[in-house]
Amino acid sequence: MPKIKITLPDGSSKSYEKGITGLEIAESIGPRLAKDAVAIEIDGKISDLDEKINNDAKIRIITFRDKEGLNALRHSLAHLLAAAVMELYPETKRTIGPPIENGFYYDFQFKNPATDNDLEKIEKRMREILPKWDKFAGKELTAAEAKKEFANNPFKKELIDEFSKKGEKLTIYKSGNYMDLCKGGHLSSMKIINPDSFKLTHIAGAYWRGNEKNPQLTRIYALAFPTKKELDAHLKMIEEAKKRDHRVIGKQLDLFSLHEEGPGFLFFHPKGVIVINVLKDFMRKELEKLGYKEIMTPLILSKHLWEQSGHWDHYKENMYFTEVEGKEFAVKPMNCPGAVLIFKERLYSYRDLPIRLAEFGIDHRHELSGVLSGLFRVRAFTQDDAHIFCTEDQIQQEVTQLIGLVDFVYSTFNFPYHIELSTRPEKFAGRIENWDKAEKALEDALKSKKINYKLNPGDGAFYGPKIDFHIRDCLGRTWQCATIQVDFSMPEKFDLKYVQEDGQKYRPVMIHRAIYGSIERFFGILIEHYAGRFPLWLAPLQIRILTVADRFNLYAKKIKEELEKSSLRVELDIRTESVEYKVRDAQLQKIPLILTVGEKEEKSNTVAVRTLDGKVKFNVQVGDLADKIKGNIEKKKEKFEI
Repeated sequence: MPKIKITLPDGSSKSYEKGITGLEIAESIGPRLAKDAVAIEIDGKISDLDEKINNDAKIRIITFRDKEGLNALRHSLAHLLAAAVMELYPETKRTIGPPIENGFYYDFQFKNPATDNDLEKIEKRMREILPKWDKFAGKELTAAEAKKEFANNPFKKELIDEFSKKGEKLTIYKSGNYMDLCKGGHLSSMKIINPDSFKLTHIAGAYWRGNEKNPQLTRIYALAFPTKKELDAHLKMIEEAKKRDHRVIGKQLDLFSLHEEGPGFLFFHPKGVIVINVLKDFMRKELEKLGYKEIMTPLILSKHLWEQSGHWDHYKENMYFTEVEGKEFAVKPMNCPGAVLIFKERLYSYRDLPIRLAEFGIDHRHELSGVLSGLFRVRAFTQDDAHIFCTEDQIQQEVTQLIGLVDFVYSTFNFPYHIELSTRPEKFAGRIENWDKAEKALEDALKSKKINYKLNPGDGAFYGPKIDFHIRDCLGRTWQCATIQVDFSMPEKFDLKYVQEDGQKYRPVMIHRAIYGSIERFFGILIEHYAGRFPLWLAPLQIRILTVADRFNLYAKKIKEELEKSSLRVELDIRTESVEYKVRDAQLQKIPLILTVGEKEEKSNTVAVRTLDGKVKFNVQVGDLADKIKGNIEKKKEKFEI
């Protein structure tokens, strides 16, 4: 039998007989790998382990340690969910069921509305079916054959037509008695699934293909992990996250509100504005040290500008539009074209570069109402944007500096993080040679800092490759916030130039970057990370002074005025309530420092200090306390030690 060359991830290669499967390759490498194997990557495409390989190929055996392995698990379970639903509710129409972070979902059109009360029954049926399933058997069909299989399902027919037009092969996969239209990517065997390692969580509404003009469907969400232990840990994290829900804490602490009159648009209260301004001021000070200049650009700009930038072609469905004097305008979804116009106002010399323009720009992006979520998913948000115009030779040093800035900011909040490098997508703007330069510059910057990173092939922005930073909060959840993007395309679109030493005009490179990302979203992350117990420097109200009786009100006011001289945020509580009541109220408001004054304190010109963790210290001199607080704030410490 003819031989084929199989190249392994470490670069080594082996010869195998034509028609060998992924499982057979895994077995040839070692029994442990064969046992752990759940799928195979063949020339960059994830396939089932029993797929025959007939040509030379680069392969990677996938296990549950890989994201692709988890996706195979969750995709396989999505089939199982659909099978259970179709058995219990035979008149239901299936649509799609992809894996997602931590689990999967499947969209259905039920004859009668399904509710969360149905989940237990469906989950029970899934566990009854599971032992009867083993391998997935794939079969290629013509469009006519596929339509016959799904004769009564308009959603599947639409997908069949779409795949056929693109020239993609049509395949169905069967396990047990269930068959579905599918591209593959399943577990090698359903026998390896722990029946206690998945859980249906909730039901939500969804539109077919995400378009609100299409039929509304019922989406069933589920969690799924390789082991019950991992599932239990995730469920425990969810319960803890509920206690930290920023929407609940935000209302409790009077930080922000949401209103039907402005869905997806935030209303920040005075205390919330304080936190946002502290975040901005913190960033401004660091940017000043690095030579940034702050700009402001309009919210509404002409259609022509967005066509020129490329956003009209790539982002139109997410934009808001208006008309002024018969001309079309768009509300900006991004800040970059405005920064470009400012840069273009004058002709810079090579000696001026890099030009670093920072902006706290308000952007608007249309999000479907079903995905809006507090501060995390909104329709208007503030980006801590910056655009750096530099030479090609300056890219690496600028990116290196940016990595250092991100590290400093995230370290201040005690956020660990990991980095991902995303390269050229299928649909991209600009020339490939420029993309190659940009990708190499980002990679070289990461290597120069000796930073480990994950490569995401094809996940870059349409105009350039990017580095994304994913922070991890105290619950172990990850959030993508900071991004650094190298762009050769937009300077070309807008014909940007600078004068080089030889007197000739050259094209600059544009680096897009954000550190918080969306300030609103970052605020929400901080609320949940700290559970509303902000460190002193960030707290909207830093100190509350309590009186034990009315006769000490004047002394309390004197203390307040003295502390305010140090620019501290102080409030008096001179209500005629008990001290215990007032202490409890301050604790519920999560105020970092509670000062109590009475007869003893007035006579000794001191205060009693209580922290949120219950520690109390008496006879504290106000001047000493103010100095200690200022030192804590300057160093951005997470805790205050009395």
